[in-house]
Amino acid sequence: MGTKIIGIGEVGFVNRPGEIIKTMALGSCVAVIFIAKSRPLIGMAHVALPDSTSFHERNRKLPGYFADTAVRYLIKEFIQRGITRRSDIQIALVGGASIMDSHGIFNIGARNVQALHNILQKNRLTPQKEDVGKNFSRTVWAEVDTGKIFISSPGKEIWKL
Repeated sequence: MGTKIIGIGEVGFVNRPGEIIKTMALGSCVAVIFIAKSRPLIGMAHVALPDSTSFHERNRKLPGYFADTAVRYLIKEFIQRGITRRSDIQIALVGGASIMDSHGIFNIGARNVQALHNILQKNRLTPQKEDVGKNFSRTVWAEVDTGKIFISSPGKEIWKL
């Protein structure tokens, strides 16, 4: 039993009873969470930017850093772990806020969310749950035993997705 912490650009997995997977301080970053419906398995990536095209070295070291490489990595790992049917994967997106960009000049959060939607759609996958946008950071964790996702934010009560 324990908690696996996922940092910016990282991807991690939990599959043992009592395990929790967690990432913190999701401002414009987005956590993409894959939950297997048929067995205890959760994968999570902490996505910082929408596209890896100009960053070949970084996407090799941190496959979760970019929306496109994070989704491909999660899919590949789920297939290698025996989850081959799309209907057996529940997907959630959390984060993508507009933090310190009140005029929407960069829109990194919204661009991250849109990029994740696009790459998921290309792979014929759809997020079933989302808590994205707005103007506050989030911390998210998921329990492998229940598949439940919890979110917290400074000054707010914990809520379940």
